[in-house]
Amino acid sequence: MIVIVPLVAGILLGFFLRDKKHIDLGKVTFGAIVALIFSMGFMIGSNNDLLASMPKIGVNAIVIALLTIFLSLVFVKAARKVVRFE
Repeated sequence: MIVIVPLVAGILLGFFLRDKKHIDLGKVTFGAIVALIFSMGFMIGSNNDLLASMPKIGVNAIVIALLTIFLSLVFVKAARKVVRFE
């Protein structure tokens, strides 16, 4: 419910103000993202158990990322051959 109320409020506000001058919310969005990243970093830094398991988590994240990239390339190449895009 905490997420739905601001979402609906934003949709309604955007709906009623859609014909008005557009407001550039890029800086506000960027500031909110920076604040979220900071709070996430603060929570990670203050959790000793999480910091102790960080090397294992990092290795797992690298393996997952590399496998994702590799398999994406394989499937794109296969799909291009099936569609005969080349």
